[in-house]
Amino acid sequence: MATWEAAFAEIKRGSDEILIEEELIERLKTGKALKIKAGFDPTAPDLHLGHTVLINKLRTFQQLGHEVIFLIGDFTGLIGDPTGKNVTRKPLTEEQVLENAKTYQEQVFKILDPEKTTIRFNSEWMNKIGAAGMIKLAASQTVARMLERDDFKKRYANGQPIAIHEFLYPLVQGWDSVALESDVELGGTDQRFNLLMGRELQKGQGQAQQTVLMMPLLEGLDGVQKMSKSLNNYIGITDAPNDMFGKIMSISDELMWRYFDLLSFRPLEDIAALKAQVEAGKNPRDVKIDLAKELIARFHDADAAQSAHKDFIQRFQKNAIPDDMPEVSIALPSEGLAIGNLLKEAELVSSTSDAMRMIKQGAVKIDGEKVDDTRLLLNEPGVAVYQVGKRKFAKITLS
Repeated sequence: MATWEAAFAEIKRGSDEILIEEELIERLKTGKALKIKAGFDPTAPDLHLGHTVLINKLRTFQQLGHEVIFLIGDFTGLIGDPTGKNVTRKPLTEEQVLENAKTYQEQVFKILDPEKTTIRFNSEWMNKIGAAGMIKLAASQTVARMLERDDFKKRYANGQPIAIHEFLYPLVQGWDSVALESDVELGGTDQRFNLLMGRELQKGQGQAQQTVLMMPLLEGLDGVQKMSKSLNNYIGITDAPNDMFGKIMSISDELMWRYFDLLSFRPLEDIAALKAQVEAGKNPRDVKIDLAKELIARFHDADAAQSAHKDFIQRFQKNAIPDDMPEVSIALPSEGLAIGNLLKEAELVSSTSDAMRMIKQGAVKIDGEKVDDTRLLLNEPGVAVYQVGKRKFAKITLS
């Protein structure tokens, strides 16, 4: 077991805020194994790198000898998390939740040690609480308290509807902490209200209040909005190695360091050394390749990482794609954007007729793949490298 100072330094790495630091330090000083909880609603069938920011931190606690609880919110998933939403989120069906939960259990062990991980479902206690128990839980907080939550406050002020069941979500998440008697709960910065609700409800039940550790939200491929499947700016942990490699290589040099801080298992001094090498003239692309290989090896294996690197060299470097190229952001219309219009707007061609001619000549590529369809309609957000001829390139973000 590491000293409490070393343990605290590892725990704090990459975090945004710890409430309350002094309480966590006192718990670490006891040397006792703590109960560490992080909840995940199975709202989509696969996890992406944004989810792994919290799972990586669970791994840190696990390596320090603490009890890690990966909580699957099969009950809360039926309510629908209103966090960050300006409209009522559509709840999932029980069948969808259970199917997604199966894949979560399989994927989480790409990071966590299955021998040392406890998987729980919050339906275990919420299905038993009954209508009377739910009313009693709801009575523990006021409407005024709920409207302190930023997204609720904004929706109320703007006259946007808030369904009553949405108020139940933070209460149920908080009750999970009571049911598990958690010492520490992990969550994203957007979960602050819900995480602190756990402290309030534990206090009301006479329990020691959990420490709250908030991790930053990982930006997606666009470098602006948080990684999300709905925004199509994500890297799935089940993505094929070649796809994962290409996506990681498409992120900006600035965002690369954010990914190192939140996703890499390298020691902080190693990352600092890499930054110094880049400042001294090393090509950031080569450092990004190291990051891509590390992540692919984690979610696939080392051979897959090497193979993806080799494929990338063949597809991109041999096509002489430059390290520096214009970066263009284009708003994606709801009806989609024709390839000709996109190339013209990005100033890769002089006109849409010029674009049609270049496509017919086989001179247009997207991420190294030749475009054959002159009527190609782009209708999904994302980032890709567009090439026209041998010398015109642009990294285009559709959002």
